[in-house]
Amino acid sequence: MQHPHPHPAVRLDRVSKRYAGAAADAYAVDGITLDIAQGEFFSLLGPSGCGKTTLLRMTGGFADPTAGSVLLDGEDVTGLPPDKRNVNTVFQSYALFDHLSLADNVAFGLKRKGIARAEIRRRVADMLDLVQLGHLPDRKPPTLSGGQRQRVALARALVNRPQVLLLDEPLAALDLKLRRQMQVELKQIQREVGITFVFVTHDQDEALTMSDRLAVMNEGRVEQCGTPEDVYERPTSGFVASFMGTSNLVAGTYRAGEVVPDEGGPALPVGPRSDVADGSRVSLSIRPEKIWLSDFEPGMAKLSGIVRETVYSGPTTTYFIELAPGVTVSVLEQNTIRSRMEDRWSGGEEVEIGWKPEHCLVLDRPAARLPGTDRRNTS
Repeated sequence: MQHPHPHPAVRLDRVSKRYAGAAADAYAVDGITLDIAQGEFFSLLGPSGCGKTTLLRMTGGFADPTAGSVLLDGEDVTGLPPDKRNVNTVFQSYALFDHLSLADNVAFGLKRKGIARAEIRRRVADMLDLVQLGHLPDRKPPTLSGGQRQRVALARALVNRPQVLLLDEPLAALDLKLRRQMQVELKQIQREVGITFVFVTHDQDEALTMSDRLAVMNEGRVEQCGTPEDVYERPTSGFVASFMGTSNLVAGTYRAGEVVPDEGGPALPVGPRSDVADGSRVSLSIRPEKIWLSDFEPGMAKLSGIVRETVYSGPTTTYFIELAPGVTVSVLEQNTIRSRMEDRWSGGEEVEIGWKPEHCLVLDRPAARLPGTDRRNTS
């Protein structure tokens, strides 16, 4: 029987980073604690400037924390440089040697370690096969496509058998179709080698597709950490709800199973909530795909509104429906339901929408930011 590993692959213990000369409260990373399990594909997700790359750099030893500790497999490595940590990093630029063959690029780190030539040849061949480039060992990087160069950079990092592989937006330079293909391939490679991957991205779809767990970051802090389903279906803040895909957020007051919008108009049914006191200032969140425009089921809340805009996106159409002045919700519908253009609304029509109250989230209203408390961050 295999016993679970006694330590997480990565432990970040109250890690902060403040840059010299910045104001006392200007943190790029602000007191983050995270455990990343052995063999996990973990993503750091957030907008530009949220601190995710700074956190990755501190994990790899490229930046020192102002406070807190970085542990790899239970060992405190906070003061160690990158070459003394059992990690490798794949950067967005790939940083390949154009004058070397693919095989020599992949072998570069092994040669510096003084590993025997026969062992190097075997490991390089195995790694090029893993990334589907075993038939091109003598090619040079300038002759490759973007996706192939990305694979070479990955092979060069993995051949060293790091305990943790850090990836700083490695797919960002690829076109959309290739990027989606590489997302699937990268996850397959991670499962095959079993190494812990820590992946930085600002792309929500990418994080949802690839991650075992992810941390959503904002202004140097972790807003929420969990599985992709947890974070998407059960966001704990208005920021996470709006950042992870699209969500209808309506500010209002909770009263007896309904949210009364600040802007006026009809009360929006959300069902009884034992954890929300009557009169609480809240934000209602409901995903566009959770709202129905036809074939209503028993027990659904129903409201009337006016179609104000229609956006056709191939497989789906999004309708923007005004329930009252200042209260508009978006509704996403598969085009299998109204497949012909003449069956879809174009604007101005009165329609009925419905949702299941249990699909609504009732979130705390964010506190107003006090003057002078904006943080200065780097991504």
